[in-house]
Amino acid sequence: MEDDSRPLLSTEYTGESYSHRGSTDSLDIKVKRPFHVEPRNIVEDDPQERISARAAILNSRLHYYSRLTGSSDRLLSPPNHVIPSPEELYIYSPLGTAFKVSDSSQGSKNPSIITIFAIWNTMMGTSILSIPWGIKQAGFTLGILILIIIGLLMLYSCYIVIKSPKTITTEDTSNWEFPDVCRFYFGKSGQWSSLIFSMVSLVGAMVVYWVLMSNFLYNTGQGIYNFAHNINTSDSVYGTNGTEKVICPYPKTNPESNDTSSLLFLDKMGNFSDADSFDLYWSKTNTVPLYLIVLLLPLLCFRSASFFARFTFFGTISVIYLIVLVTIKAAHLGFHLEFHWLDTSQFYVPEFRQFFPQLTGILTLAFFIHNCIITLMKSNKCQENNVRDLSVAYVLVGLTYLYVGVLIFATFPSPPLSKECIEPNFLDNFPCSDVLVFVARFLLLFQMITVYPLLGYLVRVQVMGQLFGNHYPSFFHILTLNIIIVGAGVVMAKFYPNIGSIIRYSGAICGLALVFLFPALVHMISLKQQGKLSWPSAFFDSFLILLGMANVVAQFFM
Repeated sequence: MEDDSRPLLSTEYTGESYSHRGSTDSLDIKVKRPFHVEPRNIVEDDPQERISARAAILNSRLHYYSRLTGSSDRLLSPPNHVIPSPEELYIYSPLGTAFKVSDSSQGSKNPSIITIFAIWNTMMGTSILSIPWGIKQAGFTLGILILIIIGLLMLYSCYIVIKSPKTITTEDTSNWEFPDVCRFYFGKSGQWSSLIFSMVSLVGAMVVYWVLMSNFLYNTGQGIYNFAHNINTSDSVYGTNGTEKVICPYPKTNPESNDTSSLLFLDKMGNFSDADSFDLYWSKTNTVPLYLIVLLLPLLCFRSASFFARFTFFGTISVIYLIVLVTIKAAHLGFHLEFHWLDTSQFYVPEFRQFFPQLTGILTLAFFIHNCIITLMKSNKCQENNVRDLSVAYVLVGLTYLYVGVLIFATFPSPPLSKECIEPNFLDNFPCSDVLVFVARFLLLFQMITVYPLLGYLVRVQVMGQLFGNHYPSFFHILTLNIIIVGAGVVMAKFYPNIGSIIRYSGAICGLALVFLFPALVHMISLKQQGKLSWPSAFFDSFLILLGMANVVAQFFM
């Protein structure tokens, strides 16, 4: 029985007891091997707690080589491919729990600047394209105020999320995320509620991606077609400011209609030609969303999404390019502002508008990072600086949104165009023949094609893991789930391609639970258990809950 208490395949034996070897986080992989309990000793029914088939195979190999290591011949030592890699090293307890052995060395930690940039990069998404439209809906002055206030409230709730695992002293919360905290406080209802609202945010993002990919693919193809056939659109379609052209796609038409169906083009001979033959097969709402199915549905069915994770740096490149693009356009267009506080005019909107909840819905998703912030902060080298680094990251995100939103709104040429022409995707206010905007659309299209399978993988892991206890139960299960997700994107791209509204609805709904309700309740419960709950804290947290509910309700009346 003495051999059973020793680590398998240990190359050294120091004679010290296990109590002096530190926690699992301090294991030296070079001298210590995984301790494994046979599956028959596991008593828990949760399939996620059970030992995987790969772990069982590795365990059998380790047992085999452990019988050979008694020999003095070092050639019988186990080869490297048999020993689990550090990221696969677990310690299994007889109760069925698997503790991951993490590397706590400072070399694997990131300095504050890297952590801040990681948060900024993760939070930056498609919402940045709708910020100018949201500011237009709220009014210039009120929009700026709302952006600052919502950013501060989201920072506060994110701070609660980071601190929430540390308030639980009866459990090992070292590997917990916020849904685990919700499960601890609210049981199965909290676990499933956090899962459902997390799915709302992920599926909502995938629908927005499909609408945007259809938009970018359409405009990219339209630009290539126009260039190849030397086609220039009529100047009567555009509102111009010098040599910089800005368009109002739907001045008097239905925004959901295909904006190119009635346009006439000039060929190089100066004669008018009808573009219906091209539009029949290249329509933003009728055909292009269907073309994407051929490309993206097979990618969603990949068992692993690790290949697409290599292209996530394109997100950073795209956002930086957007900032440069906005700066160049602002320099060319100049500022066009007139302050009409409560009344409207032909070219300008009031500074305070009743449609401001549309901006609050967008910002709820734009500042949303609550479901992964704990994991991001674990890699920070100086844990005592977590609150400071999170605050700096939120400030940078807020400044980025302000920079893009304010510049696009302020420089939109009014006159000759009205500020009402600002689109939910501000890139739609530039013609497809604009070279700088063409490059932006192409970069964003490629980035979204690589990120879309990653989002689908996250949805698959959470849904299939909860329902079947397996991330890939069968190809049929995965195909069915992917068809539902892709179908939702195609339907929205065809009948309601307004990314601003899609973002605000999904942002308000997922924010109700993961931003306002659960963080506020967790904060009040933890303070009450510690005997530190005060009336100001209870009042403010209750105000957050009411604000989240009002944010959802208001979206259906705007």
